[in-house]
Amino acid sequence: MKIAISGKGGVGKTILASLLSRTFAEAGYAVLAIDADPDSNLAATLGFPHSDEITPISEMDALIEERTGASPGQAGSFFKLNPKVDDLPEKYSLKYNGIRLMVMGRIKKGGTGCYCPENALLQALITHLLLGRDEVVILDMEAGIEHLGRATAKAVDKLIVVVEPGRRSVETAHRIGKLAQEIGLHNIVIVGNKVRSQPDREFLISSLPGFEFLGFIPYDQAMVEADLANLPLLDSSPQIINEVRNIYQALLSTVQATSKIK
Repeated sequence: MKIAISGKGGVGKTILASLLSRTFAEAGYAVLAIDADPDSNLAATLGFPHSDEITPISEMDALIEERTGASPGQAGSFFKLNPKVDDLPEKYSLKYNGIRLMVMGRIKKGGTGCYCPENALLQALITHLLLGRDEVVILDMEAGIEHLGRATAKAVDKLIVVVEPGRRSVETAHRIGKLAQEIGLHNIVIVGNKVRSQPDREFLISSLPGFEFLGFIPYDQAMVEADLANLPLLDSSPQIINEVRNIYQALLSTVQATSKIK
């Protein structure tokens, strides 16, 4: 199963990615969690030791030059568009509590040639992870789908867009949905997060007509207090854990149903 998670910054993508990763791992699945959002900290949320010392793939200049044939930042240089990457998950991933983790770093924008070697390596690696691996892959992305293309979109079983009750979050969800449709990614679902009341739930449903909702995660002050106290987040809220387990079951059911149809 390949799951991509996106949404506006701060809506709770990383918490959902972490809890889903742990839930799959506890159920006996091999899990590869991918931090593809430079503004998140999936490693820290999962409890990886020394998470602040992890170097993202996009900042490994020697590796980028070795695999692409060009140094990062060299404008106008020639480089390999399909570098060898199939050995990188074993060499550059970390494992903790049954979860394997890779930190991608930022896909750079702007269209300038000097950024291309990094992007070529990242795109080739993401393609391999989604098309060539047997694990459950959970991809925590920034507020867009820059790491996905037409080739990899077909491999994504579900694109989960996390939304919170708020106009900007909903607008981001609509934008992500449009981008996903443009690259042929149609398995889009919504998870409502930080839901405090029935009106919050109704607001999200009415603001996102035509989208399938996979679940609604309640707001819990205990999660906020655990974050402020620098305590482990994944065990701070039983009600959030319970709802993520329901989302996990819904994911299994929908993907299994799709497989039977095929």
